[in-house]
Amino acid sequence: MNPALPPFSKPMRILVILFFSVWFFGQVLLEKLLGISLTPFLALTPSDIIFDGFLWQFLTYMFLHSLDVTHILFNLLMLWFLGADLEKTWGSRYFIYYFFLSGIGASILYTLSVTLWFRLTGDAEPLGIPVVGASGGVFGLLVAYGILYSERVIHFMMIFPMKAKYFVLILAGVELLTMLTHGINGGGVANLAHLGGALSGFLILLITTYLKKKKPNGSIKKPASSKLKIVVNNEKPNHPPKYWN
Repeated sequence: MNPALPPFSKPMRILVILFFSVWFFGQVLLEKLLGISLTPFLALTPSDIIFDGFLWQFLTYMFLHSLDVTHILFNLLMLWFLGADLEKTWGSRYFIYYFFLSGIGASILYTLSVTLWFRLTGDAEPLGIPVVGASGGVFGLLVAYGILYSERVIHFMMIFPMKAKYFVLILAGVELLTMLTHGINGGGVANLAHLGGALSGFLILLITTYLKKKKPNGSIKKPASSKLKIVVNNEKPNHPPKYWN
């Protein structure tokens, strides 16, 4: 029997349509076909933030993706599959806040890290490489999912059953090993931003828990049971000379 699809709420539909619209109308039509450049102004480029003050890039990079459709498709599916239960547990407002704040935190930690790397090694290349994608926020959702539904069994690649907490740990380990083997400025995927999103999400949950303890009447609902199964494709497609996130 096929597993039931997760609920697709109105706020979730708005998010998915918004991300897809920016990708299709902004990047595919305006940028690719008409030559109207968006990426240099909206993608996360640490040198632009540090030297030119393009602070909006901490947020806008999340709305851009590679022109390879698998990149945005993967991110939107993960946003939906992971976010559906989290939105049901938290409510739409906190879910959206958490997702975007995880993505912003990922971009801040990434920028600080590559700046420190430059200071220590003199390697300035990562400072000038644009980073695009919503995966920083998605990795924040992964951490929250692994904590709130730690004992829930999910199916990796529809084959391997494992508890959510182990799935998240394995995925974080893969990101760390990939970054260590390919280097901070190699591999075409911004693994450092992924890890930054995971760390940001964890810190947000810690702060939220602390604040809730100080306000006993605060209400974040207990996790509801679900039969959600996650299917993840970890294959890395060919990439352009910029980081996918």
